[in-house]
Amino acid sequence: MAIRSMSESMSESPLQGASASPFDLASRSTYEGWREWKLGVYPETVEQLIVPINHPHALDRSEKKALLERCKRANMALYQLATGSEPGKQLVRALGRQFGLERLDNNLRADEDSITALRVVPEAGKTHYIPYTNRPLNWHTDGYYNSPDEQVRAIVMHCVADAVAGGDNSYLDHEIAYLLMRDENPDYIRALMQPDAMTIPANVEDGAELRPVQSGPVFSVQPLTGTLHMRYTARTRSIVWKDDRNTRLAAGFLAELLASDSAYIFRHHMQAGQGVICNNVLHRREAFTDAPEPGQQRLLYRARYHDRIHGTELNNVWSGV
Repeated sequence: MAIRSMSESMSESPLQGASASPFDLASRSTYEGWREWKLGVYPETVEQLIVPINHPHALDRSEKKALLERCKRANMALYQLATGSEPGKQLVRALGRQFGLERLDNNLRADEDSITALRVVPEAGKTHYIPYTNRPLNWHTDGYYNSPDEQVRAIVMHCVADAVAGGDNSYLDHEIAYLLMRDENPDYIRALMQPDAMTIPANVEDGAELRPVQSGPVFSVQPLTGTLHMRYTARTRSIVWKDDRNTRLAAGFLAELLASDSAYIFRHHMQAGQGVICNNVLHRREAFTDAPEPGQQRLLYRARYHDRIHGTELNNVWSGV
């Protein structure tokens, strides 16, 4: 597919001034216009998502614009620090704030500052907390088990030290997943928008309930911004899909899409000094091998936010602002 320059593509969006939502199954013409625009601006390679930055704590105008434009077209951007790696946590917080990300999600395994250090924790291997092991982490969006009023809308993740081998990440814009599923069968979208489409059982440890059972849709639309949100996990354990034909078919189609070699899926090995800022797109991580030397293990800092990246709301994306 041909990719025009980002500024040209944004300013020429055919959906300027549109009042209907492209995510409304009754709005076929609006969806078709949005679909044409989305495919026209979607990057062809992961390299098109990478932005070199010199001032992560205070981005200059061109750096911020470059990151934001990539988030507008693909809901994600990768960055590369020009000066190499930094300790990370202050950088993560500062970078998020420059895009309106303030409300941190204080998840169960987060540190006191609500920013999580992702590294191998020996005792985690005896539990189901795969992010803290070196095992592969299947496709998901973060916080898929959260309550509706605490959904994770955005993520900033910074790599301090990468693995000796493995640990590659894959990313897929959830809007592209929606588009491909709707093209295949709109009933799949209808099924996954049901309020009880996907249920996560309660999290119970040693007889204590740490989190109650949580049901909700896979795809939903934020009322105030009109933007699409997705909650999903490819796990086969600790998940219950609604027992109807279209939901089962939709879940199967999505699983096949994520297991494919689709050109819309981006794969990247995160190196020290690199990071990602995104609107909680679909992502996964391969298994990895750590360095044998103490203090040289793979380490990433992750911040989850209840905010969406400011400037990527539907009207901003369509208008090119």
